[in-house]
Amino acid sequence: MRVMVLVKATKNSEAGVLVGEKLQKLLADMGKFNEELVKAGVMLAAEGLHPSSKGKRMRFGSGKKTVIDGPFTETKELVAGFWLWQVKSMDEALEWLRRCPDPMPGEESEIEIRPVFEAEDFGKEFWTPELRAQEERLRAEVERRQKP
Repeated sequence: MRVMVLVKATKNSEAGVLVGEKLQKLLADMGKFNEELVKAGVMLAAEGLHPSSKGKRMRFGSGKKTVIDGPFTETKELVAGFWLWQVKSMDEALEWLRRCPDPMPGEESEIEIRPVFEAEDFGKEFWTPELRAQEERLRAEVERRQKP
């Protein structure tokens, strides 16, 4: 199963407060953890995100699309980074997360794990052969474009 591991933002991550030796140590610790994930074949992708002040949102409703500029006020609802992992179960994902360095040293933080939808989750009546073929083509094209 694939899971999205969401590192929740904090006031400090949104303000870009972590600098100097704390940042250097965090990057080293996360680098070591990421190496373990890669060696175990768990990590599929991982990225940190800029603060929401550099982001935008689009609101959809009543046939309209509205652009909203960051920063966004509800820090607890924001994401500071993510991993995409391939694991056997949610329990395995939790075991990996227990080994994770504190992503926001010096303040309380959260990491959320959510399963990624797989084709089988939609049922055969909705996941037609045509949709499956389209999905396979798109995944192959994305993979092809990522190769140097």
